Amino acid sequence: MTRRQKDPLRSLTEEELAVLTRISRAQSEPASHVARAKALLAVASGQSYTAAARAAGRRSNDAVSQLVSRFNREGLAAIEPRHGGGAQTIYGVEERKHILAEFERQPDREKDGTATWSLSTLRQALHEAPDGRLPNISSGTIWYILQDAGWTWQKNRTWCKTGIVTRKRKGVTVEVTDPEAEGKKT
Repeated sequence: MTRRQKDPLRSLTEEELAVLTRISRAQSEPASHVARAKALLAVASGQSYTAAARAAGRRSNDAVSQLVSRFNREGLAAIEPRHGGGAQTIYGVEERKHILAEFERQPDREKDGTATWSLSTLRQALHEAPDGRLPNISSGTIWYILQDAGWTWQKNRTWCKTGIVTRKRKGVTVEVTDPEAEGKKT
């Protein structure tokens, strides 16, 4: 005999049923979405959590139980996987834009104490910024954000955009862009 379900699946609306059916049959959807949709449909049809897990190609009835509870709270958003582990993102899109905007600003020799940005001088400028948005940002985080945006630190102590170089062509300096730069980064 099975245990009583603490949080049984609420009744599905016609729209939810249609969306879950579409996702469960789709071959273009991520496998995790398809498995979750199949499990929810199996529970909605009256199957136990164990049978629903098997129908979805999974083993854990506890995972189905948690999925049902989450579906009751969030609706169709429960199909989407959440953060899968590791450190939580501290610096989001706005903070990254702020860091890149500060980086692209020409440093003031008097105020910033440098003519070109290094990681430590950029970190110091962000710490002392009047808006006070990034008081504890580390050099490693700044380096990662700049690398992700396509900037690399050169031996001549300057920053260079990845995939863009300057060349002399017939006495004129031109910028040459590598069309395959994005593919080479990964």
